[in-house]
Amino acid sequence: MKYDYKEAMKLSNQLCFPLYAASRNVINLYTPYLKALDLTYTQYIVFLVLWEKDGITVGEICDKLMLDNGTVSPLLKKMQQAGYIDRKRSTDDDRVVVITLTDEGRALQKKAKDIPLLVSGCINIDPEKAKMLHMLLYELLGKQKSN
Repeated sequence: MKYDYKEAMKLSNQLCFPLYAASRNVINLYTPYLKALDLTYTQYIVFLVLWEKDGITVGEICDKLMLDNGTVSPLLKKMQQAGYIDRKRSTDDDRVVVITLTDEGRALQKKAKDIPLLVSGCINIDPEKAKMLHMLLYELLGKQKSN
């Protein structure tokens, strides 16, 4: 089959576009709930990582979120200024920064506890299809879903 660049370059034939548009739509569903907590989506996903495992390094957070240090570090500074986390240099290696939740950061989890339920209630997709999509997206990322 001959490559037809005009066909290949149609927006409707791009995998990246529906992924991008769906991602923006889903993230926008979080906005009113996060705004009430004065959080951005990216801060929220950092909290999700920390609520799952407190006392981890900046590098571990970056790996889990698939974000670079230049994106995560400014978020962590703001979260520290808000009183949600502490940042301390590792005693083993002063190049490594360990992030721990403060009492206020832990308490925020209770305030945010209904967000996953509220957002999932806004997504109109069959639960089995949602599970399959979730699995396919992790496959596309070349990652196993971490539990």
